[in-house]
Amino acid sequence: MIRAQLLLLAVLAAPAAVFAAPCAPAPGAICAGGEALDEAGLVALLKGADIAILGERHDNPRHHEWQARLTAALAPGGLAFEMIPQEKEDAANNARDLGESLEEALDWANSGWPDWAMYAPIFEAAPGAWIAGGGVPREVLMRSAQEGAAKAGGEALARYRLDERLPEDVAKDMIREQDDAHCGALPTAILPGMVEAQQLRDAAFADAALRLHEAGRRPVVFITGNGHARTDRGSPLYLRRAAPEVTVFSVGLIEISEGADPAALEGGAPFDAVIYTEPFDRGDPCEAFLKGRKKE
Repeated sequence: MIRAQLLLLAVLAAPAAVFAAPCAPAPGAICAGGEALDEAGLVALLKGADIAILGERHDNPRHHEWQARLTAALAPGGLAFEMIPQEKEDAANNARDLGESLEEALDWANSGWPDWAMYAPIFEAAPGAWIAGGGVPREVLMRSAQEGAAKAGGEALARYRLDERLPEDVAKDMIREQDDAHCGALPTAILPGMVEAQQLRDAAFADAALRLHEAGRRPVVFITGNGHARTDRGSPLYLRRAAPEVTVFSVGLIEISEGADPAALEGGAPFDAVIYTEPFDRGDPCEAFLKGRKKE
């Protein structure tokens, strides 16, 4: 319903610039609801939302270029990041206020995320935005895997209703995705716990964005991986649970080869809009993952 309302408003505001033709998914295409958009049309849709979620494949430089450009166009009052632990929010905002190195304040070199040079332009695109982080401490994630997301989230995440179980078919899909993501190398018994941890992260990321919105740091841009940006069971689900009155628009940045079937990409994940990009050559991630496990 929210997406349909946003699309209608955008069409009324700029009918010639937003939709040109049915969308043909291919590198360079922008699609929403089966229709093709130009960049101005996408920005118009994003401006109609309280929280704009911009997905990514973490190591794809092109995705970060898009995120920086869209962030600049939106001029947000708040920037939420999957990549920033909540405990580092104060350090990040203090560094911005004092003109000090944000990279050093976040200890980015030891964070495990891709090179700072890819993310820096996103921060630079909104120099006045307040920063919030959704990163969850490792010990809390471990607890969620062992005792469940609701227990680990506690009162801090109670409004996201982590005790409500996902449909069985959705839970099975998430277990399969965890197995695929870890190259089939993990014991099947631990996969449901990893799904609990994923749900906790989705709720924590939603909380980072919602805290900014509630503090008046609007609009909010939230940077996260595509899996967390999907509208059916990612952070948008938890935003709907906690604050159904808040409008959310989620963009997936999806790698696609010429002639590929879009339904097979990212597990067919749903988004309010999709930007298709060329695939990024990362080799075989399973080869590196399995080699690393052999060394342990």
